[in-house]
Amino acid sequence: MASAGLIRVLLVEDSPLVRQTVKSVLGKYSNIVIIGVAGDGEEGVLKAGQLQPTVVVMDINIPKLDGIAATRLIKANYPHIAVVGLSVNTQGYNLDAMLKAGAFETVSKENAFEELYGTLQRAVASIQPMLVFEDRPASAKTSAEVVESAPPSQTDSSPVQESKKVTEIGSASGS
Repeated sequence: MASAGLIRVLLVEDSPLVRQTVKSVLGKYSNIVIIGVAGDGEEGVLKAGQLQPTVVVMDINIPKLDGIAATRLIKANYPHIAVVGLSVNTQGYNLDAMLKAGAFETVSKENAFEELYGTLQRAVASIQPMLVFEDRPASAKTSAEVVESAPPSQTDSSPVQESKKVTEIGSASGS
């Protein structure tokens, strides 16, 4: 497995309990470091500019400036920073508004343990493809492995061979 670049995360969340939970979830991964924490949207936008994280994990319902407006400002001013929404309610208005504001995806706080790391990987891949490693089950085959294990076809011919056949037929008919 190739090593990935370091993913620098800014966490924008007003609840100390959720902040600690997200830190413990992401702290298990060696390629993720939380470089800053903000308790409201205004502070989140300021810290995004100062710290230049790879990705911002943004709660939607936060004081001073909600996560939707803060995401819109971050993406307008720093389009190279990915934003992943974090919310209790990931349906309807919140989901649509976060996506329209520029968030890559919104993860429910309930599913953060299972989904947050993968979502961060995909968000980073969408802005910096070379920083993310492929995470696949050991049983999955790459396309090269599938081709190598496929039985040879009796009608295998390359585009060059097909082109020669057409040319030979055209030459034989006197064209």
